[in-house]
Amino acid sequence: MATSKFSPSRRSAVPRFQVMDIVGDVEAMKAQDYDVISLGAGEPSGGAPAAVNREAARLHNADVPIFNYTPSLGTRKLREAIAGHYRRWYDLEIGYESVAVTTGSSGAFVASFLAAFDVGDRVGLARPGYPAYRNILRALDVDVVDLPAGVESNFRFDVNRLAECHAQQPLDGLILASPNNPTGTMVPREDMRQLAIWCAENGVRLISDEIYHGITFGEDRGTSAWEYDRNAIVISSFSKYWGMPGWRLGWMLMPEDLAPAVSGLAGSISLCPPAAGQYAAIAAFTDDAYAEADAEVAEFARTRQLVLDNVERLEWRNAAPADGAFYYYAQPSKKILNHYGNTVAYAADMLQRAHVAVIPGVDFDGVEGDQFIRISFAAGYEAVARAIERIVEFNATID
Repeated sequence: MATSKFSPSRRSAVPRFQVMDIVGDVEAMKAQDYDVISLGAGEPSGGAPAAVNREAARLHNADVPIFNYTPSLGTRKLREAIAGHYRRWYDLEIGYESVAVTTGSSGAFVASFLAAFDVGDRVGLARPGYPAYRNILRALDVDVVDLPAGVESNFRFDVNRLAECHAQQPLDGLILASPNNPTGTMVPREDMRQLAIWCAENGVRLISDEIYHGITFGEDRGTSAWEYDRNAIVISSFSKYWGMPGWRLGWMLMPEDLAPAVSGLAGSISLCPPAAGQYAAIAAFTDDAYAEADAEVAEFARTRQLVLDNVERLEWRNAAPADGAFYYYAQPSKKILNHYGNTVAYAADMLQRAHVAVIPGVDFDGVEGDQFIRISFAAGYEAVARAIERIVEFNATID
């Protein structure tokens, strides 16, 4: 038999997302009846607001065409509801025509990157940061420029450092996440204003990932890039604040010049976002749903404080400011790192011996990530409390 000349494309050679591998390991251990506590995936445990679930149930029992295609950019009613959300939270007037509903925020990333960047363009990413940005861009043959934002800068990135990087390596785009995954760190309002204006003045397309807006632990729910520049692309989602990750519904605010391109791409990439979810998701913008989501945020805040109160016992240091989202990103003590060499080995041993899943930072930072871990406290207060005691006991066994 002749040797096959077929092989995967060069562009598909992206690293595996260790978070999802660890989720698989957790499921396998649970199938063997191990009592595993997962502080891995960024997945809210509360589920969708009751109003959304009720509407979904009603629609499934009603004589409506919820399983038919919708327009490629989403139903007009949902797009109008999302525009109303921006009036409610940000005091912004946005026409529904500027809103594109997508298959999760991931669909928005793919469509926006395709619409905004050509092969060989240069896009800046803060490091540490969400790995899917890097992987999608590289698969599209867009050059990724690292913008270090680690311990030395308190995990923040400002306009002065952006200007310095641009002078050395001119950028075509900048992806900015606030709150950030994995750190939870937020861009202060004045810094966001300066960054957005600088990008507009220097021809750098800003993509603002705002999917964790609302899950914040101060008075500011998050600053939208569209408060300062509508040349920016804004991406958000129902997955985090509303606790609907498996519904696979996100959205994008499209700059006027990109709207035709996004519309054309959406019709070819996904045809339309999940139809049934679109009809039900309108209920996410009711007063009751907002109140329920805010109650979940208050519970995240309580769990976050539990983690902060136990950091010394956990033997973690050099932590990022956990301003929002539901993550804590920190460096284990010298004792732990000297013993294991890196957090990949530390996390693997913890899972096997203590039955607690944490995420090594290599997904988020290819330079220093093997010295950091990320935990998600979205699992809930009781689960996190139990996990902390297991981790403390496990760390005590390390010489």
